[in-house]
Amino acid sequence: MANPNAVGVEGVPFDLDVERGKIREFAVATGSTNPDYVDREQPVIPPTFLTTTLLWQSPEGNPWEAVELDGKRGLHAEQQYEFFGPPPKAGTRLRCTSRIADVYTKQGRRGGEMTFAVMVTDFVDETGRLVARATMTGVETARPATEES
Repeated sequence: MANPNAVGVEGVPFDLDVERGKIREFAVATGSTNPDYVDREQPVIPPTFLTTTLLWQSPEGNPWEAVELDGKRGLHAEQQYEFFGPPPKAGTRLRCTSRIADVYTKQGRRGGEMTFAVMVTDFVDETGRLVARATMTGVETARPATEES
């Protein structure tokens, strides 16, 4: 069962260096041929590039563990990215901080209760300006999924 006391838990801030090669690799891996991502000397990031933050976040930087969702019943429910200006370009260093914003329950359609947890990650540039925000929602079902015949 998810821990409602996780709300407000904040991870240790960490840096994400936006690198040209990594932007290109991400674009190619996701099937993009957009020249803004693959051909420019200083490409901008594809919006979903911020997902790679999870590869750079140390265990101390990630507050998600405090939520304590059951892995056998947990699912990734939603991901949202919000930008407060143009997307970051290669050569930018972003300071990232994640926090648990909410834990709540809701009745499922098939009769079981579902628990949702929301983690927000803020991305701040070298000047201290909020550049982007990622909001990830996970869900824990009331019982483990079973195969249907």
